[in-house]
Amino acid sequence: MLSRESVDVLLNPRSFALIGASDKSTFSTLLHGNLVAAGWEESTFLVNPRRSEVHGRATYPTCEAIGRPIDLVHVMVPAAAAPDALRDAAAAGAKAAIVLSSGWSEVGPEGLQRQQDLVALADELGIALLGPNVLGVVNVGAGIPAMALSDPPTEPGPVALISQSGASCGAMKEFAAMAGVGLSHVCTVGNEAMVTVGHLVDVLVDDDSVGAVAIFMESVKEPEVFAAAARRAAAAGKAVVVLKAGRSELAARSAASHTGALVGDDRVIDAMFTDLGVIRVDTIEEMLVTAGIAAHTGPLKRPGIGVVSISGGACDIVADLADAGSAELPELSGATTAALAERMPDFGHAHNPLDITGAAIIDPTLWTASVRAVGTDPSVGSVLVINSLPWREDGKPFYGQKYVDAIGAGAAEADVPVLYVTQTSQPIGPQAREVLRSGGVEHVVPGLRLAVDGVARIADWSQRRALPRPEEQRVAIPAVDAQPLSEAAAREHLVAAGIPVVPSLHVHDAEAAGKAAAELGVPVAMKIVSSDIAHKSDIGGVRLGVDPDGAAAEYDSIIAVCQAARPDARLDGVLVSPMRDAAVELLVGVTRDEDWGLLLAVGLGGVLVEVLDDVVLAPLPADEETVRRMLDRLRGGALLDGVRGRPAADRAALASAIASIGRLASALAEQHGAAFDSLEINPLRVDGATVEALDALVTWRT
Repeated sequence: MLSRESVDVLLNPRSFALIGASDKSTFSTLLHGNLVAAGWEESTFLVNPRRSEVHGRATYPTCEAIGRPIDLVHVMVPAAAAPDALRDAAAAGAKAAIVLSSGWSEVGPEGLQRQQDLVALADELGIALLGPNVLGVVNVGAGIPAMALSDPPTEPGPVALISQSGASCGAMKEFAAMAGVGLSHVCTVGNEAMVTVGHLVDVLVDDDSVGAVAIFMESVKEPEVFAAAARRAAAAGKAVVVLKAGRSELAARSAASHTGALVGDDRVIDAMFTDLGVIRVDTIEEMLVTAGIAAHTGPLKRPGIGVVSISGGACDIVADLADAGSAELPELSGATTAALAERMPDFGHAHNPLDITGAAIIDPTLWTASVRAVGTDPSVGSVLVINSLPWREDGKPFYGQKYVDAIGAGAAEADVPVLYVTQTSQPIGPQAREVLRSGGVEHVVPGLRLAVDGVARIADWSQRRALPRPEEQRVAIPAVDAQPLSEAAAREHLVAAGIPVVPSLHVHDAEAAGKAAAELGVPVAMKIVSSDIAHKSDIGGVRLGVDPDGAAAEYDSIIAVCQAARPDARLDGVLVSPMRDAAVELLVGVTRDEDWGLLLAVGLGGVLVEVLDDVVLAPLPADEETVRRMLDRLRGGALLDGVRGRPAADRAALASAIASIGRLASALAEQHGAAFDSLEINPLRVDGATVEALDALVTWRT
């Protein structure tokens, strides 16, 4: 069982052994050079039974021969020799191992088995194994560059970087340095055979030097571990910012319901990250800059962004970026406007974004007064101050130092975090950092889009992390066998769960169909009843707008058509329901994901949902408030507010019905566990205060 203590040793070792050290190995050369340069030469030991000297130093034939305890070993021998290397490491007291070699799960079934055997051995020996196929870790604050990577960071910052890709990690740490994002840790995880991203996050959350975590991942290994760690991070106010590759890959599985077909891997990840309080981004730049901002600001009290700039053009760009995205630029209060009006020149206007004009060149204190005023406005949660910085490393004094000093003075008097923002994504080199340090400015963001989008993401995260988690509300339903259900049988369970359904009469012959339609007295919908037919309309098993006088004949026609199309299917008559006028139609379904469990899906369009592709997911349990937030996220959600004379939907009634569908699915899953696959209501008709399920489908896994 992997322990937190062993993962902590992995991140905070005090002695090292390089098993398979070799002058011919670039990994060995880089790793040894990094450790020696950081002052760990006396605690770094080279193990190679075939060479008496490597990297100009004496070697040891085994770890045990070193004669002193070793915390961390780097395994650089071929895959076949790795088990013996681990046994030797354990004999020397090692609690953590980093396996740099390749030839494991990435090469196929044989390599996967080899990897699983190695993990089992590590578990038996009590060793935390990182990798295989990995470069190592850097604990910047502790000065531990236990990584085969050139130029590891040496100046500590508040962002821990974790990357599944070793090759990309170098580019990431280089951009972090260029963008002024200080790193506390750099960790590569490779195949994540034992120590996963989640295990690292769980330990890093408790590290006072870590203010946020930036993660590049291709998949989520051990979702339960990651979920628990992400929730701990959110509760601690430490943002987890993830760049997950693979947005374009949809689930390749076949599905018996529309819900299953619509729930792709990426949609599931989006839903889970939203629920877990994870910030998702699309680029390396966004990942690192957003994490850097979050580490500086922490959770924001309010989503509103105040902007102070010497450039009117920059104000216009920021306004456009905010309008195109999800950033809020609130109107300033009367008191703030009045305070600014006292200092603004006649040709200036006190509003947000605030252009303080070129008057600030003559009077730098205008910067201080403006930043202070906007930073104390009751609707503002953070302030972006847009100004220039030197990008050349020429050693010359910066002409604008007095403006930076004035901005720093204003930031010190603001009630909310203040970010210094350059108009372009310029490098923030040593000279620029010294200018900012001298001026008392704590954080800089290179580029307007990165700043606006980054703060907007953090504002959204700040609100999400404060939401209470829905509590499970159980619903009692009759016992049901894990067998295909007809729509008629499924309706019984909907009614038992309190889900509103359209009135229907179940008939078994033409005469009864005619009587049922006559009783309803309106055109009717007629649908075949069969536990063997999931998609009834595909084979002619649905007739709409049937006149009551023709219902008997339609019954016979439906039965004949379905018998011809599906001679193997068991037919159990027909459902007769009153036709409904056109209204807003939703698909509401619950499906089971192999990694994350039951997921509620709400999509706009009913039978057209796959065409419109407007679907929002959330894990169960999902209460009414969760459902309301899901409805707000639908791109076409405005249709629920009433258009072209249609009544606005009763969102409370709609949320209640959808939450009840989720509870019914949970009840079915509780009865049958993993055998339950999906529950789908398609469509759920919404006409003002009237919410009705018009069709239902339950599927099981065999």
